[in-house]
Amino acid sequence: MIEAAKIWNEPNNKSHWDILIDPDWAMFANLALAAGKAIRSAHPSLPRVLGGISPIDPSFMRNMQARGVLNHVDAVAVHGFPLDWNLWQIGEWPAKIEEIRAVTSLPVWVTEVGVSSFGAEEVQAWGLSRTADLLIGRAPRIHWYSLYDLPSAWEATTRHKEAEGSSYYRHFHMGLLREDGTPKAAAELFGQYAADMGLCQWFHFEDHRLDDAVRWMRRFGVRHLRTGLSWADSFRPNALDWFDRQMDALAEFEVTVTFCFTPEHRGLEPHHTSPPLDVNEFADFCAQMIERYCTKTGLAASIGASPPIREPTCVP
Repeated sequence: MIEAAKIWNEPNNKSHWDILIDPDWAMFANLALAAGKAIRSAHPSLPRVLGGISPIDPSFMRNMQARGVLNHVDAVAVHGFPLDWNLWQIGEWPAKIEEIRAVTSLPVWVTEVGVSSFGAEEVQAWGLSRTADLLIGRAPRIHWYSLYDLPSAWEATTRHKEAEGSSYYRHFHMGLLREDGTPKAAAELFGQYAADMGLCQWFHFEDHRLDDAVRWMRRFGVRHLRTGLSWADSFRPNALDWFDRQMDALAEFEVTVTFCFTPEHRGLEPHHTSPPLDVNEFADFCAQMIERYCTKTGLAASIGASPPIREPTCVP
């Protein structure tokens, strides 16, 4: 089932939002407001989550509050990777959540947290256990990033690139499973936490890992999954066929679906981080996806007259 709709990903990170074009996030606020209203109109009771912030910054949340964005979402989210990128220690997780709770009464979700195995798999395994101890019971949702390592032939979604030094290459080693699908040391531990800690796994367009991912998530006992539907991908040939396949494959999990990525031809600049030319186009995409995958009539229209084997639903 679709559990929640997430509006963008890491809007205060230059790898996901162009802060040179929009330094005060006024354009992002307009996008989030439009999307929040559109999602509410498409499904009046579906929870809306503001895109997870990275870094964890209370001033950004106050900015969104002042611009009215927090009046049109039902939860906010944070992302943290203290053993790889953040300039704080893993034991500070409870304090980081409290920093955001101090500026909003909305629930604070942790929709990406993880540890790279770049240095050693034992570090990742320890980091998983320590993260679970620190976060379970403190956040309504926790999503471990990620199930799979990023294939070495692909490119990490970051604007820092090799300028990050070794930090860039940590992007490729965040999975519980190696690129070839074999489990790491942390995979042996994850099943202990899967009831309370979900996964975050992004699927690329026509991702060859989808079916295997479902099998692994069943094996681990995963209930909650965060993934995405890309606005940019929606302009590819056969995009809806892929979206239908992805969402049908994931129907047995409680899915937080993230909407993000500006199509090159619909941005102020030709890049997925760009503010769009018209925020209502993004809002319409969000609403169309919710109507397609979050209502029985929308689902029937998306797959034709024959009833599906598994029917995605939404939380009431």
